[in-house]
Amino acid sequence: MKTLITLIIITAIILITPELLSAQPGLPSAPDQVPIDGGLALLAAAGGGYAIKKLRDRKKH
Repeated sequence: MKTLITLIIITAIILITPELLSAQPGLPSAPDQVPIDGGLALLAAAGGGYAIKKLRDRKKH
């Protein structure tokens, strides 16, 4: 009986501890949104074009 009570207490501590540790206050205000400007879009398009070129070259061999 003593072992069962000890097991129940240990299980309860293991299940409750993460909830207590992860309770954090929210952000004071909404974070500023960062617009995706032309430079980042150009970089993404260049990366996509390079990936397509590599895939087409691989199919040719």
